[in-house]
Amino acid sequence: MTRQSMTGFGSVTGDKDGLSWTWEVRSVNGRGLDVRVRLPEGAEALETMVRAELAKRVSRGNVSVTLKLMGKSDSVAPQLIVENLTSVIRSARQAEAIAQAEGLDLAPTRVGDLLSHKWVWDGGQTVNTAWQDAAGKQFPMAVSAFIDARCLEGAAITDVLTDQVAKLESLALSARQTAAARNAHAGTTLREKVKALLDIADIADEARLAQELATLAVKSDVTEELDRLDTHIAAARDLLQTKGPTGRKFDFLMQEFNREANTLCSKAGDATLTSIGLELKVVIDQMREQVQNLE
Repeated sequence: MTRQSMTGFGSVTGDKDGLSWTWEVRSVNGRGLDVRVRLPEGAEALETMVRAELAKRVSRGNVSVTLKLMGKSDSVAPQLIVENLTSVIRSARQAEAIAQAEGLDLAPTRVGDLLSHKWVWDGGQTVNTAWQDAAGKQFPMAVSAFIDARCLEGAAITDVLTDQVAKLESLALSARQTAAARNAHAGTTLREKVKALLDIADIADEARLAQELATLAVKSDVTEELDRLDTHIAAARDLLQTKGPTGRKFDFLMQEFNREANTLCSKAGDATLTSIGLELKVVIDQMREQVQNLE
């Protein structure tokens, strides 16, 4: 399965027996799969098919499905159903008789009132259901168009993420080189600062000096953070090669990226290394925006 975006739109039209219809399927981002279906009155039986078809082909996104039904200009005018009208008239007479027996005075029944009942008319759209089979068979076509749109955007997102992972890799390499250069002269600087502090306190113990230097060195070491960044970059490349839904895994990976970038900045102790850490955070935020669109 090709990687999909969670944003897409697809539609298909059809007609049968004087009726025409349009299926529209659209989606936006969502934590899971949430399908909302809007069907014409009398076509509720199609909903089960709609949900089953989407469940087979979509795993995430807020999906809206709409079936719009229209009568053609040359469609037959509604026909009066005499049998139903007769039943309505009989029911009205019974109601009047009961009301009069209870001492109620009713206004005269008008023909317009009787004809206002939808049961006395054959409007075609509500009585004729043959079109539903044809419309139901077309729905997978609308889903295919919808999936194609999601795949097209998914491919574009993949290209963007590929470039962004390459930027992260370049920044991580620069951070490692900068950290190595920092460490090359940090020992002497730290030693002088710590010795100055110890001298102020009249403590000239070399063992204590060495202990303090070791503590500061451990606190400022970013090797583990850089190693984990490299691991996360490799994981991101693997996900980019994986077909099918990867959005949840990518989203978790972005959290891990951000954690390492934050720690790198807090332990940098160097303007250049801090600047690289901030650049990492910018790229990670940009990636997160893209990842949140992935299925």
